[in-house]
Amino acid sequence: MTACTHSLLCQFIAQQEGISAHDITFVKIVKRSIDARQRQVMVNLKVRIYLGEMPQSTSLITPIDYKRVDGSRQAVVVGAGPGGLFAALRLIELGIKPIVLERGKDVNERRKDLARISREGIVDEDSNYCFGEGGAGAYSDGKLYTRSKKRGSVDRILAILHQHGASEDILVDAHPHIGTDKLPGVIEAIRHTILNCGGEVHFQSRVTELILADNRVTGVVCADGSRFSGPVILATGHSARDVYRMLNAQGVSIEPKGIAVGVRLEHPQHLIDQIQYHSPAGRGEYLPAAEYSFVTQVDGRGVYSFCMCPGGFIVPAASAPGQLVVNGMSPSNRGTKWANSGMVVEVRPEDLTHYDANDPLCVMHFQEDLEKRCFEAAGGSQRAGAQRMLDFVKGRASRDLPRTSYAPGIQPSRLDVWLPRFISLRLRKGFETFGSFARGFLTNDAIIIGVETRTSSPVRVPRLPLEMRHIVVENLYPCGEGAGYAGGIVSAAIDGERCAEALASSLA
Repeated sequence: MTACTHSLLCQFIAQQEGISAHDITFVKIVKRSIDARQRQVMVNLKVRIYLGEMPQSTSLITPIDYKRVDGSRQAVVVGAGPGGLFAALRLIELGIKPIVLERGKDVNERRKDLARISREGIVDEDSNYCFGEGGAGAYSDGKLYTRSKKRGSVDRILAILHQHGASEDILVDAHPHIGTDKLPGVIEAIRHTILNCGGEVHFQSRVTELILADNRVTGVVCADGSRFSGPVILATGHSARDVYRMLNAQGVSIEPKGIAVGVRLEHPQHLIDQIQYHSPAGRGEYLPAAEYSFVTQVDGRGVYSFCMCPGGFIVPAASAPGQLVVNGMSPSNRGTKWANSGMVVEVRPEDLTHYDANDPLCVMHFQEDLEKRCFEAAGGSQRAGAQRMLDFVKGRASRDLPRTSYAPGIQPSRLDVWLPRFISLRLRKGFETFGSFARGFLTNDAIIIGVETRTSSPVRVPRLPLEMRHIVVENLYPCGEGAGYAGGIVSAAIDGERCAEALASSLA
């Protein structure tokens, strides 16, 4: 908080409370939100004021003191995304040594492989926007808002992130985010905590097999033949299709799960600011880049915005060659000229009439086939197909395209034609609905880029809700987004902690 802001707050509080501003020695913002539902935009603050004294500490958290776990019983954590990292931290708190196995590279080395995707169209199957330290969330907006508050303490997760370097703003803002430029440093700090406490972190260690004995997991085998023993927390993320195939082949029960599929929609950020803040001037000097969240029902299925990235950019998120997938992210300042979000349609297993409904991987196969179709429509490159938004709704080709944040480039494509009809028709109607209550949203100044498929896991690994164990195989703890039980950084982190607690209980 600047000195000017502090002074203005003191004056306002003094006027509201009938006290002298000179008596206010310190003001701490506890919660902050923006209410733009009316034409008069309001910034709501919850504050703690101090009269005639200063706080003993200005911090909003009490840091966790992680103890060393050298020589303790050990557990294997497969995956170093938020689910796996927070499972490892919680295991340390509970006196168990975590051995973290990550198929990709560390969060800094990943950058080189991400750059190759944009520059050369080369996708490394183990190091990309989905795989590597930090998981799919490492190079994202770092959005920390979740509705999964019944599963565990959101405040605890935010406090741990702050303890590892995230701005204190995440403890205050109603819709907190870290930013793609800041999140890698936080992830690296979490790794250092794990290592400094005696845990292990192994990169480029792709797990290819569970070690099973009498219906019980006793460890894992990696691609290079190395073996690690202990109960297993499986936190591989929603794109680890080889893991789903491995589980299916080894007789571990899995089931198909609904996902959402669609496109990335990109507007000029100034236009979104004008719409959301009800002002031709946009957001002005003090307001942040505006967000939106839209949802409707079309023919019995949800159509909604997903992972909205104000002031962000669109990235190529394929996890293997021959795929074209897009996703969005934002830097911490949300300062680019563009706003993007996934615009997706709910897809249930019963909608996929051309796939074997008895195959637990049927939704995954649909997902894969659509990504391959998108890649082929782009001429076998990461140069994605795109169409102006209004042209898509009207069913006509786009003669030209506006500038975009998508680094590999875009080319005109009839997404309205080659997307599955049950998706394209619902998207059209959804766009019309959103445009009816947000004037200016449905416009040819916006473009859609295909395809967005990685909204969640296409399978669920069943587990008992209380014991958090798999219903068939003991000592296996399916965790986070990859197991179909989370949907974002915070919810995956909460699930990771719960899995660690369940594992610790089984060892007691």
